[in-house]
Amino acid sequence: MTPRGKTPKLGASVFAAAIAFSIGVFAGAPAVAADETVATEPSGDFIPGSDRASNRPPATFFTINQVLAKLDRQRGRGPGALRLASLAPADVATDAAPAPKEAAAAGNEPFGLFTFRAPEGALWRKWRGIESDVAKEHAVLDRCRENAEACPAYAAQFLRVIKAVKAKSGRDQLDEANRAVNMAIRYMSDYAQHGEADRWSAPLATFATGKGDCEDYAIAKYVALSEAGFPRDDLQLVLVRDRAVRQDHAVLAAHLDGHWLILDSRRSDLMNDSEATSFTPLFAINHRGVQLFAAPYAKRPLLADEVEAAPAAASDKDLVEWSGLDAPSESVSEIGSLSLFM
Repeated sequence: MTPRGKTPKLGASVFAAAIAFSIGVFAGAPAVAADETVATEPSGDFIPGSDRASNRPPATFFTINQVLAKLDRQRGRGPGALRLASLAPADVATDAAPAPKEAAAAGNEPFGLFTFRAPEGALWRKWRGIESDVAKEHAVLDRCRENAEACPAYAAQFLRVIKAVKAKSGRDQLDEANRAVNMAIRYMSDYAQHGEADRWSAPLATFATGKGDCEDYAIAKYVALSEAGFPRDDLQLVLVRDRAVRQDHAVLAAHLDGHWLILDSRRSDLMNDSEATSFTPLFAINHRGVQLFAAPYAKRPLLADEVEAAPAAASDKDLVEWSGLDAPSESVSEIGSLSLFM
C-alpha cells in the first residue's frame, strides 16, 4: 500500500517514453529558415483577453519591411526583392510637396542667360517708334524694287546691302551684314548729330546721313538680315554695359547652329557671346518686344581693378538703367579702307 500524500516515483521507462513523445511532436513541425521571419496572423476565433489567449504561440517580433520583402518573394518577385514601407509607389496619391527642381545651369538666350518681359518705359517707346518707322521704310523699299529709277540713293544703297546679305548663307550671311553696315555708316554720337542724348534711327534715316551710333548700326543689321530672310526669332538687339570702357553699348546677337554670335560696330569680325567678357547684358529686343536679362548669370573673369558686376536683374538702378551714352573706343578697327573710331 502506498502511503497518502506521497507521489509515486516514475520509472526510467516512463521518462524515456516522454522524451520520445516530445521529439516526435517537434519533428512533425515545419522547419523555418534561419534568415526568414515568421509573421503569425490571429485566427478568427481568437479573442484578446479570453482564456484562449494562453493557448496562443509565443509572440514573434518582426519589421514591416521584412514582411513586405517576404510577400514579394512569395509573389515571385525574386529572392532579392525589397520594398521599403517609407517609399510610396508612383501610383499612390500623396499630399507631400514635390522635390524642388534645380534651375538649368544656363539659359537659351545670349550669354547663357534667361529673359523676361521688361516693364513699360522709355525703351518700349523707342522700340515701338522704330518698328513704326521700319514699316514706313519697308514701303519705300518696295517702291524701289518696282521702280529703281525713282529710288532715293540711300534706299538703293540699303537695298544693295540686303541683296549682298541674301546672296550668302549661314555665318557668311551674318559676316556680310556686319561688314557692309559697318562700312556704310560713320560713327557719330547722338549729341553731335542730333543734339540729344539718345535717339534711335531706322535704317534708311541712318543711311541718308551716313552717320549713327551703336544702336543705329545694330538696328540696320537687324532689318537687313530680316529683309534677307534670316529668322527674326534668331535675332536680338542687345543692350549691354561695356565694363571695359564703363559705357553703354548696343550690338546685334544672331543665333546660328546652337550658338549666339555678336555683330559689333567696333569689330569687323564676328565673335561668340562667350568671348564678350567685358559685356554685362541688360536688355534684349526683337519683334517680341523688350526683354530684361535675368539669372543665372554667366561667370566672367574680372577686368583689372574691377569689382564683380551684379546680375542683370539686380536692384542697382545705375546698372540696369539704360543711358544710351556709348563712347568711341580709343582703338581703331580697320574695315576695308575705312577706319572706325567707336
